[in-house]
Amino acid sequence: MSTTLSQRPRLEDRPQLQHLTAQLNDLKAKGTYFHLRVLDDMQAPVCHYDGKQVINLASNNYLGLTAHPKLREAAIQATKEYGVGSGAVRTIAGTMKIHMELEEKIAAFKNVEACVVFQSGFTANAGTVSSILGKEDFIISDELNHASIIDGARLSRAKIKVFRHKDVGHAEELLKEVANEPGRKLLITDGVFSMDGDIGPVDKLCDLADKYGAIMMVDDAHASGVLGRNGRGSVDHFHCHGRVDVQVGTLSKAIGALGGYVCGSKDLIEFLYHRARPFLFSTSHPPSVTATCIAAFDLLEQEPERIERLWDNTRYFKSELGRLGFDIGGVTTPASETPITPIIIGDGKKTMEFSQALFDAGVMASGIAFPTVPEGKARIRTIMTSEHTRAQLDQALEILETTARKLGILA
Repeated sequence: MSTTLSQRPRLEDRPQLQHLTAQLNDLKAKGTYFHLRVLDDMQAPVCHYDGKQVINLASNNYLGLTAHPKLREAAIQATKEYGVGSGAVRTIAGTMKIHMELEEKIAAFKNVEACVVFQSGFTANAGTVSSILGKEDFIISDELNHASIIDGARLSRAKIKVFRHKDVGHAEELLKEVANEPGRKLLITDGVFSMDGDIGPVDKLCDLADKYGAIMMVDDAHASGVLGRNGRGSVDHFHCHGRVDVQVGTLSKAIGALGGYVCGSKDLIEFLYHRARPFLFSTSHPPSVTATCIAAFDLLEQEPERIERLWDNTRYFKSELGRLGFDIGGVTTPASETPITPIIIGDGKKTMEFSQALFDAGVMASGIAFPTVPEGKARIRTIMTSEHTRAQLDQALEILETTARKLGILA
């Protein structure tokens, strides 16, 4: 028998969590509180959120693969053949032949010995960092690395040293400081930084890792499918094959589905099979998702024109935003070098007002404020895809300009 909303217990009857209400009220007072927008149809350049048609500039669906016919067919066929779920964690009874096929395909694509797939990119990062290091070890990490890296570093109990964003000289200073200390050293960077869209100095950090004997790790979540040959990522972009010990990627962005993965040596992957807690304690991917990912990697090889369209759209959109006078980074904020292009506003409340006004006018572009980015660095984050048409981009630019002038963001 269902319970109506009026019959459900009220928070005021249980004061134990009222501190959360106070914090939510604080967010509302600051203007950074938000409601989840609900997608009514499929992820696409133009779609419907909360019943309203908008040009979508907020999705990580870089190559438009979420709705690709071949991926849909693969998902349907796998469901018919294998069912809807695996029924167990990988180490007990949940490793299916299709899981091994996906890992082998990714390893070949990334030009490494082996690969392990996790339930998400977040768990891939956090599970790997926390399992390969201990309290006697050191982590040297870029200050803008993803939250999953930060959480993994904390869980590892290793000593954490943070270098200024993309400052290779500062990273070397920190490596020198701990060079004679016992314990392993892990040097870690994002391949593409998710809030600013700039590219990590993977090649130069590889030089440091070689010089100081550090483990080199790259999180390629936003580089996979975007940089390198056929989207092989930042390691390929910088010709650093064989020099990065741990490569992390995602299946949730350009690949169009769900999950994360770690690539490296056979021993690294075997160790993660035995010690990475998210792998050990989470049910494996449904067959439909696994088959979808396999089909996506095939498409990266078969349809390179998607990546070409992505970059054509990216160059055009950045150029037009700059021409209109928007602050898209480069002075006090890193300059974007990828399809992620932030429009820096600064004030969190004003950013959220701008995002809402854009939505009302027909553009979905998310406002990002503290704590996701530092105070004073709030921005509208825009993301290009290969599937946006020039007409859609021009319409979005017109709405961005008109709305920004109404709010005094552009003079």
